[in-house]
Amino acid sequence: MKNNFYKIVTIFLSLSCLLLVIRAIHLMQNKNELIENSYSNDYVVNKKENLTMMLETEYDSNQYELATSSEWPTDGYIFNSELSACKNGSQVAWDSETNRVMVYAGSIDSCYIYFDKEPDVIYLADYIKNEVYTGVDGENDLYYHDGIGTYTNALQEAGDYSYRYSGANPNNYVCFASDAASCPNDNLYRIIGVFGENVKLIKHEYATIEQVGTNGSYVGTYAGVSNPASYYKGTTSTSLIGVYHWHNNQVNNTWNQSQLNTVSLNTNYINYLNGINNKWLDMIVSVNWVVGGNTYQNILDVSVKSTYTNEIISPAINTTYNAKIGLIYGSDYGYAASPVNWTTKILDYNNDENRNNNWMYMGLYDWIITRRSDVLNYQFCIDYTGDLDSGLISAGIYCMRPTFYLNSNVKYVSGDGSSSNPYRLELS
Repeated sequence: MKNNFYKIVTIFLSLSCLLLVIRAIHLMQNKNELIENSYSNDYVVNKKENLTMMLETEYDSNQYELATSSEWPTDGYIFNSELSACKNGSQVAWDSETNRVMVYAGSIDSCYIYFDKEPDVIYLADYIKNEVYTGVDGENDLYYHDGIGTYTNALQEAGDYSYRYSGANPNNYVCFASDAASCPNDNLYRIIGVFGENVKLIKHEYATIEQVGTNGSYVGTYAGVSNPASYYKGTTSTSLIGVYHWHNNQVNNTWNQSQLNTVSLNTNYINYLNGINNKWLDMIVSVNWVVGGNTYQNILDVSVKSTYTNEIISPAINTTYNAKIGLIYGSDYGYAASPVNWTTKILDYNNDENRNNNWMYMGLYDWIITRRSDVLNYQFCIDYTGDLDSGLISAGIYCMRPTFYLNSNVKYVSGDGSSSNPYRLELS
């Protein structure tokens, strides 16, 4: 009798399990039947004891509506395991491999399945071009360089279809190489513009010796430079900012041999970013920097559109250098000034009107990437008074601000571009 009893119990349990499986299959077979529903005491009451699918109306709205589709969503939605439930205690789960809901039912039940809307992917370049740029040049201090415009000096645009920030202090700040809730000042960068699908950044303040090293062409710190620092607009101590030769070689100003390039920027600064988190370096794309340069007269003794043409379109030598990190072009600096200054020769950017209208001006000596093609022991630079000039490549008074292009798949996350609420980024 004892054995027969165990057999009866075993058969009963087996039949019960089979019924549960059959019920689960029944619910799965009917998963796409979305029918009229009524609501009572916060429960979804399904007249046919079926599955009901609820979709969030907008990202993070916490508002849901009955789905009109008869298919489980595969794109744009995330299964909400907290809200999804059954009235009589059956269990539901999302199978990501098959993109369907699994129901484990113990009785006839009514289940409601919730899906949250994923946030829209907004790439930083698209955000700048479509949200910050309103279609009116000058709004938000952003200008579309298509060669057409109705504002003062619109004919001086580069004509390269870039979107460039110009003026005294646009909201073009980005927090880079930090995820801190309050972005450290040393991690503030600024958007030069959008070139094609790539956003171009420059470090807001000068690179410190921690970031670009004390080897290569390092000379000392800016605190040791005899020229005045009273024009300096930054907050980083000049005792932390390094000054560097372009190259210790007295007669070679080519970028491929400059130790600013090979050691300070594309070794030390890259290692610095990797040491924080390699995701930051992954955000930077390698590009061909135009480094052929031109003469003093063709770069400095002209207005900014001619500077752009002579260094980018028709350099003295058609030479490029592929790398992640570089420095600004002379025309980057020229176009950062307000358009009213674009007809001024860049060598005359040293008065209050010009330098105070230029967000890129920071008040110390710093190198740019464009070389002098007429005198090989001199190199173009920015003077502490605000004008573009040239200096000996062996002069130990110049700082640097790393400049680079972001990958096109870098996403805008948050921020309004101000220094207190800079743009935050993610890599798609």
